[in-house]
Amino acid sequence: MNNLKALNWRYAAKKFDREKILSDEKLNILKESFNLTATSYGLQPLKMLVISNKELQAKLRKHSMDQQQVDSASHLLIICIEKDVDEIFIRNYFERVKHIRETPEEIIKPFQEYLVEDFRTKAKIEIEAWAINQAYLALGTLLTVCATEEIDSCPMEGFEPEKYEAELNLQAKNLKPVLVLPVGYRAGDDIFSEFKKVRRPLEEVIIQID
Repeated sequence: MNNLKALNWRYAAKKFDREKILSDEKLNILKESFNLTATSYGLQPLKMLVISNKELQAKLRKHSMDQQQVDSASHLLIICIEKDVDEIFIRNYFERVKHIRETPEEIIKPFQEYLVEDFRTKAKIEIEAWAINQAYLALGTLLTVCATEEIDSCPMEGFEPEKYEAELNLQAKNLKPVLVLPVGYRAGDDIFSEFKKVRRPLEEVIIQID
């Protein structure tokens, strides 16, 4: 499926077919896509939970405004931000750069020290807001890949993060859930799949400067 056809096919699924489960191959594509998404400085202040336990999905539905997609989906993806993006986190990133790219220390060090100092001066709430922005970048990547792979999805902000944290013991993992993405295959009786897309005309949203 080409990109535009895929994006026109995509919609926010309101109801999933409980009997249709993503293959390991499809699931691995989503995992790899999440890991390959763009993030600021390449720091990846994110982790993603992949849940297929139906009892757990049913519990999480209670903390998701009772949205049926949460437990009817094949899998529930939860995008979380790291709570501590600190000096250790940043230095670990540059160690990976040195290991993978074999970049000399003298080339890496100036930018490494700049980032360490920059993040040291930021308030925790500012770093959290920055990390949440990275989560939305990852969500965009996942939605696009889902569309091209003909995997249905439904991006969600409507859930109770604190209750997700407690249910999933995310405090122990030092993570904060910020976005939820049920994925799977649309139910045959989901009437929303047949609705025409409602978008502003292209000339209203594109400003071309030649």
